Amino acid sequence: MQRFIVTRLIYGVFVVFLAVTAVFFMLRLTGDPVLLFAPMDTSAKDLDEIRERMGFNDPLWVQYGRYMRDALRGDFGESTRLHRPATAVVVERLPATLELGVAALGISLAVGIPLGMLAAVRHGSVWDRLAGLLAVIGQAVPNFWLGILLILLFAVALKWLPTSGRGSWEQLIMPAVALAAASVARYARLTRSAMLDVLRQDYIRTAHAKGLSPTRVIWGHAFKNASISLITTTALEIGRLLGGAVVIEQMFAWPGVGRVTVQALLNRDFAVVEASVVLFAVVYTVANLLADICYAWVNPQVRVS
Repeated sequence: MQRFIVTRLIYGVFVVFLAVTAVFFMLRLTGDPVLLFAPMDTSAKDLDEIRERMGFNDPLWVQYGRYMRDALRGDFGESTRLHRPATAVVVERLPATLELGVAALGISLAVGIPLGMLAAVRHGSVWDRLAGLLAVIGQAVPNFWLGILLILLFAVALKWLPTSGRGSWEQLIMPAVALAAASVARYARLTRSAMLDVLRQDYIRTAHAKGLSPTRVIWGHAFKNASISLITTTALEIGRLLGGAVVIEQMFAWPGVGRVTVQALLNRDFAVVEASVVLFAVVYTVANLLADICYAWVNPQVRVS
């Protein structure tokens, strides 16, 4: 098990290294970095001074080595708009994004898994068709469009919830629901498929023949084995929820990493964009690492192979 964890940890470090490297070269591929964030009316002399001060006149491999050295220390430069370290700007917004992501993930698990289990246990019934319909709608409706509908209904028409902002649980409901809708649909469909496959196995029929209660058979035998695929999905959903939060945070004025990243793009504040992209890569990699560990714990064949 230790060897398995160490191997996955090395893979994770390599993925983060590739993400940091990609950020560096993608910024260079867009052209002169100074022209990206300097005002349009900056003189040629001032541009040369900025390039010299920021080290852009050095060879590319020197710039890359300096960039990697600073990245290992968590230093991505200073925000040109806020005049603060870019890492500090992103990290202080991280709790808001995690709060929204955890709430959306909680809704996805609490609604999607029971819905998929109900559809599998009542296979072919009206509950199965209703769950399938809700899953299709959840995956078909864009989260930003659903967010607009929620605002029009619950904030404008009914005046039950505030339209935007962060600070109370009422302000969390609409962005979390809008962000979780697609994940609920994915969990429902995956849980239904996995449960149907498990419920057809011989050991499930044996458990019923031994006189075990349906609840014990479903939760103690069927769901435990069906949950293996859900573990991997959960890690992927964490990445999707963090990535999808960029649009939702902007729509609901939620002060998270996604919103500050959009603002940084509009203001050509690329130090903040770099720090945000690397942070998302680290979170996504850690989530997948934890999923691999949980997967190996549930299924010993994985760590043996």
